[in-house]
Amino acid sequence: MANILIIDDDPLICRLLARMVERLGHHAVEVQTLADGLQLVQERLFDVIFLDVRLPDGNGLERLPEIRASAARPEVIIMTGMGDPDGAELAIKNGAWDYIEKPASLEKMTLPLMRALDYRKEREARAAPKLLKREDIIGDSPPMLGCLDIMAQAAGADANVLITGETGTGKELFAWGIHRNSLRADKSFVVVDCTALPDNLVESLLFGHVRGSFTGADRAQRGLVEQANGGTLFLDEVGELPPTLQKSFLRVVQERRFRPVGSDSEVTSDFRLIAATNRDLEQMVAEQRFRQDLFFRLRSFHIDLPPLRTRLEDMGDLLTHHLGRLCQRYKIRPKGFSPDFLEALQAYPWPGNVREMVNVLERTVASALSEPILFPYHLPTFLRVELAKASLRREAPQTQGPASPAALTSKVLAPLSQFREEMLSASERRYLQDLMALSQGNIQEACRISQLSRGRLYALLKKYDIARYKSD
Repeated sequence: MANILIIDDDPLICRLLARMVERLGHHAVEVQTLADGLQLVQERLFDVIFLDVRLPDGNGLERLPEIRASAARPEVIIMTGMGDPDGAELAIKNGAWDYIEKPASLEKMTLPLMRALDYRKEREARAAPKLLKREDIIGDSPPMLGCLDIMAQAAGADANVLITGETGTGKELFAWGIHRNSLRADKSFVVVDCTALPDNLVESLLFGHVRGSFTGADRAQRGLVEQANGGTLFLDEVGELPPTLQKSFLRVVQERRFRPVGSDSEVTSDFRLIAATNRDLEQMVAEQRFRQDLFFRLRSFHIDLPPLRTRLEDMGDLLTHHLGRLCQRYKIRPKGFSPDFLEALQAYPWPGNVREMVNVLERTVASALSEPILFPYHLPTFLRVELAKASLRREAPQTQGPASPAALTSKVLAPLSQFREEMLSASERRYLQDLMALSQGNIQEACRISQLSRGRLYALLKKYDIARYKSD
């Protein structure tokens, strides 16, 4: 018998779903608020959760990663009375089992529940998964756990993997992680930096050449694709792959065969392909700057790494790990850090993500070698300046003193209600502009910072004619 949790503020829907669950022979629990649901998820183990989006005390979609990361790792079926393509995309990306628009028939509700329970039963029947070798992949926040789940699945298969994410999010670390946890772990891991491929030698570097095939080719040379035989070929920044090479490389991906420059015969290479990019390949495909067929070949598995600003709960673990490693490198005693040092790191948006954070931390350690405890004062000047500016922007502007009667003789004062409305509108507009700049257009992150629902944020952006950025 499975345990099913229903989180919906409509008592009628809760009762109908509970009866459906009980008729199937399972146990149902009903709650009408998000807070009660979150508390139950932490206290008890549930197999499947029916989760409404619009609840009196919050948005269910925003808490989906937290629910999915709870101890039971429940399957979540999202229910909503307002069909929203962006919401459906967000739900699926955050690990929802299904996304159902209300009102829906009981049959439409029953099928995903039964499929989810069958999936959990089969998963439990399989042997326990091996412990992942994570190396320097630090963090157990819900976004990271979702990526680690896909990494484990990819490591157990041999299909192509596409890793996307902003610069500095750890794409190569995840590529290494897939390789180390796969059956090819004892074979070569060959990196191809697509940004550094010289136009005149690109095919020779990738596919190799025979002696005398071009001026300077005084001996035969194996290409990077052949060197990856039996192991993993990692295409870093695949979005920079020259258009002229995309077609020829597509055939290599499809058939694992290629012809070295100047050779009359083809060579076979049994490699596992992992590609990474910080570019939007779907947009590049739409603009005909990247081959659609190659894009589809690359993303059998897709891992979209979250930016550091969306997983600040990992900051403490990241700080401890890298601080210890840096102290070892500099051969100094382990350093501690003050609470406000960690708070300062969490307040910075980190456009360069973990890579930038590690560089800042190394600079900090190098400038405070003899200090046992790190304080915000030890951080680089540019970062402290940015934090100070951000703090001042958040503070309400200081009101000026009252004007003199002479200065008011020619001034017409608006009614207080109108003045209050104008000031509120100006403050809201400035806040939203700062919010979108800080979140770099990431709607999910903007909702997290502002504590606004997705729909409310969109409405305010439209009201103040602020550019609606693309959601992540």
